Amino acid sequence: MADNTEGRTELSSLGEFALIDRLTDDFPLRNASSFKGVGDDCAVIGTGDMKTVVTTQTMAEGVHFDMTYTPLRHLGYKAVAIALSNVAAMNARPRQVLVSLAVSNRYSLEALEELYAGIRLCCDRYDVDLVGGDTSSSRSGMVITVTAVGEVAEKKIAYRSGARLHDLICVSGDLGSAYSGLLVLQREKVTFQVDPNFQPHLESYDYVLERYLKPEPRLDIVDLLDKHAIVPSAMIDVSDGLASELLHLCKQSGCGCEVYEERLPIDYQTSRVCSEMSKNMLPVSNALNGGEDFELLFTIHQSDYEKIKELNEIHIIGHITEEGSPAVMVTPQNTTIQLRAQGWQGNE
Repeated sequence: MADNTEGRTELSSLGEFALIDRLTDDFPLRNASSFKGVGDDCAVIGTGDMKTVVTTQTMAEGVHFDMTYTPLRHLGYKAVAIALSNVAAMNARPRQVLVSLAVSNRYSLEALEELYAGIRLCCDRYDVDLVGGDTSSSRSGMVITVTAVGEVAEKKIAYRSGARLHDLICVSGDLGSAYSGLLVLQREKVTFQVDPNFQPHLESYDYVLERYLKPEPRLDIVDLLDKHAIVPSAMIDVSDGLASELLHLCKQSGCGCEVYEERLPIDYQTSRVCSEMSKNMLPVSNALNGGEDFELLFTIHQSDYEKIKELNEIHIIGHITEEGSPAVMVTPQNTTIQLRAQGWQGNE
């Protein structure tokens, strides 16, 4: 049957989140146990004081990962870790995962055992149970889907929609390092394709490579906030770059924001990779648009400032502004740059 292109809308013109909004707009919640549906890092279900959070993440070969430089054990670990990161972004703790896999006959039993060794390692590290999943054949490559289930007290849930005027904007860890790791791997791949005898030299890039190949969900930050009796007013994980996530928070919360360039946490290896790649590549661009850092971006009330200011793993980078104001970054020269969502492009 011929494809009727009249009135056709290309998916690329929408982007991931606009596509989700378009497809799910007419799905009302009918059950009392469906506490929160589409539109956050996790769905929230349950009727008691403790709620269950559920999220699903899919990774496709050639889109989200390249087997040229992705060890299978690292891939298994990463697939689970990024699903757990969504649970952390609800201020929740993960309990179970389900893993579904579609693979071509290019993969052997031994290869899949290596993949599941990585899955096991992540489950062991974060005390999570593998409780199910599915397997299927694929005509090409691999697709891996992880569903993560967690729990959280209703009064501690952090949605994307809770930020309020004058709230402080915080982020854990550092930004841009995962994308810097990907840039190094892509550079070495190009050299290898030209010269198959080439041996990559990656010893001095250990941190950024690990950030890309084996990210860690920031469940330690969830525990740290709980220890200091801090409940974020809004939260999201940094999977698509800081700029994109700030815009999500602002849209869902009906507000604007100001963040300060000089306060963005950037590791020295990230800066070094940028200088090696191009004199025009700025570390702040990696931080804003790189993605896959899986740090936690959240807001807190100003009354919690004294509690959080001495926590070394958390950085205060700005504040929430009034409804209708833009999301901007303030440079050291005191000029403002409006944030735009370029988003994570993976290996495309």
